[in-house]
Amino acid sequence: MSKFSLTPKQIVHELDKYIIGQDSAKKSVAIALRNRWRRQQVTSEIRDEILPNNIIMIGSTGVGKTEIARRLSHLVQAPFVKVEASKFTEVGYVGRDVDSMIRDLVDNSYNIVKSEHEITVREAAVEMTNERIMDLLLPPLTNPDKKSTEYERYQSTREKMYAKLMAGDFEDRQVEFNVQEDNSSAMMQIFSPMGMDDLGMNIQDMLGNAMPKKKKMRRLSVTEARVLITAEESDKLIDEEKVQHEAIRRAEQDGIVFVDEIDKIAVERGGSGPDVSREGVQRDILPIIEGSTVKTKYGTLSTDHILFIAAGAFHMSKPSDLIPELQGRFPIRVELENLTEDDFIQILTQPKSALLKQYTALVGAENVKITFNKDAIAEIARVAFEVNESVENIGARRLHTIMSKLLEDTLFDLPNEKTKTIKVTKSMVTNTFKDTMADQDLSKYIL
Repeated sequence: MSKFSLTPKQIVHELDKYIIGQDSAKKSVAIALRNRWRRQQVTSEIRDEILPNNIIMIGSTGVGKTEIARRLSHLVQAPFVKVEASKFTEVGYVGRDVDSMIRDLVDNSYNIVKSEHEITVREAAVEMTNERIMDLLLPPLTNPDKKSTEYERYQSTREKMYAKLMAGDFEDRQVEFNVQEDNSSAMMQIFSPMGMDDLGMNIQDMLGNAMPKKKKMRRLSVTEARVLITAEESDKLIDEEKVQHEAIRRAEQDGIVFVDEIDKIAVERGGSGPDVSREGVQRDILPIIEGSTVKTKYGTLSTDHILFIAAGAFHMSKPSDLIPELQGRFPIRVELENLTEDDFIQILTQPKSALLKQYTALVGAENVKITFNKDAIAEIARVAFEVNESVENIGARRLHTIMSKLLEDTLFDLPNEKTKTIKVTKSMVTNTFKDTMADQDLSKYIL
């Protein structure tokens, strides 16, 4: 089955490989993703009327909100962008404009599509690159007489050198050639010292398209030159207009925008001061989610069918504190559960990229085998859970802090010829954290 037509159960099964628990959230996003495929199968008369069911995920930091959205987009190779609602400011104030989230999404879509096209032309690009490198190693004859002895000797020499090039004999040889450079970044330093993220208009795109590309002579090894030349040759073979058109289409139909910290712009009705500005941000975001047209450097894009997934802890506020119009654009709400000790044990061991597997690989790079017994894993989970309960609940991110502290001395001492195996036991975990756990102020500082 195509990755674009996975069933909801298959989607959840894939998410289970990386994310522990949170079945309700997984189920909701799986249905939302499948509905996009279902929409493509219906008649064109009603297709445009079927809008995505945007989702709000409610839960503490570190429980898997961002990871669910990121893995979902990766699963189907959909254009994806994560933005923080608190980074936007109301129109008229200094800060990022809300349209920038869509421009970022299209940039991501363009990179995905271009990478796919580069694969299709790679073979031809490599052949053209080898010919250009040969021209650098052995410049072509000027106005050659193809019947002359000189031309025959040249061709014979070129064939022998080409064979050596293919065998890798010239990889360290230095060559000089012109490299195309983009000088729009330098111009942006003049026009915008504060950086592009602070500008409402996409001025960098305008300048980049308007200003001519400069070429600079560089001296590089054949290996280094091959990378740059292959990229240039690929660009020549790729239909740029086709790539841009597909990038826009894919962003419109498959794009996912993850709006984090949406609770930071929620306000109680009738507020004033900063609350007014936060409500202004909500009203600026609203048209994007409702469906509007945004101009990008690749063309005009409609946001009608982009899937928006919002997330927030909502400790100091609740979804009903958002303006009613914005609430209405997020009909699906799922609450993620706080992680238990058992969840931490599973997070440490089960996912494909489980933390213990990561540290096993890192230590293995030093030709050292590290093992964690069951009691040690349970103790790590207990420490993480208790620190979350007593200090601040940062979910699974606490495990990274605990593991880093636990293996700090081990990782510092490696490589060590005398150390070939390391066994992590419960007593090792307990001894590492007993003083820190006993002193709450110390625990706040260290963990």
